[in-house]
Amino acid sequence: MLKSKLSTLIKKIVKDNFGEEIKVFLQKPPKKEFGDFSTNAAMQVGSRLNKKPQEIGESIIKQLKKELDKNEFLKREIEDIKFVPPGFINFFLKEASLFAILKEIDEKGIGYGSSNIGRGKKVNIEFVSANPTGPLSVAHGRQAALGDTLSNILTDQGYKVTKEYYINDEGVQIDLLGESTRARYRQILKDKVSFPANGYHGHYVQEIAQTIFEREKENARQKDVNFFSQFAVELILEQMKKDLRDFEVDFDVWTSQKELTKEGIKQVIDDLAKRGYILEQEGAVFFKSTDFGDDKNRVVIKSDGKFTYFAWDIAYHQNKHQRGFARLINLWGPDHHGYVSRIKGALQAFGYLPEDISILTVQLVTLYRGKEKVKMSTRAGEFVSLRQLLEEIGKDASRFFFVSRRSDNHLDFDLELAKKRNLENPVYYVQYAHARICNIIEFAKDSNLSIKVSPDLQSLLNKKKEIELIKKLGEFPDVLKLITRRLEPHRLTIYLQELASAFHSFYDQHRVVTEDKKLTSARLLLVNCTKIVLQKGLNLLGISAPQRM
Repeated sequence: MLKSKLSTLIKKIVKDNFGEEIKVFLQKPPKKEFGDFSTNAAMQVGSRLNKKPQEIGESIIKQLKKELDKNEFLKREIEDIKFVPPGFINFFLKEASLFAILKEIDEKGIGYGSSNIGRGKKVNIEFVSANPTGPLSVAHGRQAALGDTLSNILTDQGYKVTKEYYINDEGVQIDLLGESTRARYRQILKDKVSFPANGYHGHYVQEIAQTIFEREKENARQKDVNFFSQFAVELILEQMKKDLRDFEVDFDVWTSQKELTKEGIKQVIDDLAKRGYILEQEGAVFFKSTDFGDDKNRVVIKSDGKFTYFAWDIAYHQNKHQRGFARLINLWGPDHHGYVSRIKGALQAFGYLPEDISILTVQLVTLYRGKEKVKMSTRAGEFVSLRQLLEEIGKDASRFFFVSRRSDNHLDFDLELAKKRNLENPVYYVQYAHARICNIIEFAKDSNLSIKVSPDLQSLLNKKKEIELIKKLGEFPDVLKLITRRLEPHRLTIYLQELASAFHSFYDQHRVVTEDKKLTSARLLLVNCTKIVLQKGLNLLGISAPQRM
């Protein structure tokens, strides 16, 4: 509430005094001595007007302090406002205002931190979308954890989210899967056949071939590649869906490439042509992606009349547009990096604004066992699948580790650390904080002690570690808003570790249940509020919040 009022007030001051309209974000400063939160509004205005940020900042602060003198709410909440070079306006809160945080958490419970900034806006998040040519890998698992966590947070912030999986179930790789499966089947029949170059060697191909043999015996010997391809795709998709369910990732929509008809794709390209974004050269048809910053125009119809993958993707994204999504978010692997600008260009050609589509690159995962690197190669069959990871370390550790770094950063995944049942393991560290609080509250209930908001909170909770924990709880709504704005779910794992650390640090120095009933009640409120935020954060990550460990 305070930050919302201040943001609105700063916008008004900037508009009235400098004639500029800016976006105002209030964020936690990097150091405690810089206050409780700050804004770069002075730098924004200074850069636009070619003036020194300090001059702008001091002018804004002067106006803000005038408002403090006549606004009882702001006067009650804010202790001081200072300018900090190179251009930040920093706010220092009165300690009394901190206790409103505990009251809000106590009142809202698990709803604390939720907002309606999305205003019901329809968002499509497409992620994983692995080709059904083999089991889901750990890299797909990372996409699944990031996409699902982001979906949970956007939903919590008022967006209407649809989670979608695009099935690329035809094309060269699907044909190669069929050829690989047919070769294995023929080998079961003792036929002399050669395995296709660059074929899929994984043991799963042998298992699919064995299933075909058990159902068809020798009747499939004369079947074409399409039969083997489709049989393999169906079995692989079935296993993919099971793996994702066990990972607690459920998709609202599964879209098959086959559902996009050639007539529909041709219509989309014709529409682009009418808009002036298609040209023909040397018998091929190109999308004029250079109009949108690409380094060259891209083929959509080859000289032999076949559509390119790019053409299929344009049609698919236009299909999303036609389904009424106001915003599209895609999570793609690093091999799609060069593909981003052309897809964005195609959507802009259809009227999407650049900010209406976000494409997040999800970098690969390297697994380690101690210091030994684990080899992973899908086609060679030497890989660790998502299923194997789940069986070895479980869902909770997998999801936490996958989300723990920015999506565009490579992830080194330490399997040995993820399996540890001690405080070295970050997910255990956070879950243990929750379980520890549950134990405290259970003990208090057995002693007939209650959790209630006391008017004496300020005088009771005045120790350094108590204040630090309350301030950390107060950051939670802003963390969720920042994740929503920047699409960076890794920030939630960082916040939860910091919150767990603040709690453990407080608990190591102060007993919660004491002979002083008023102090005990106040501290029970504090730790229960911490429990609520930990539980909600873990829920958004798709991770359990255990009561005992």
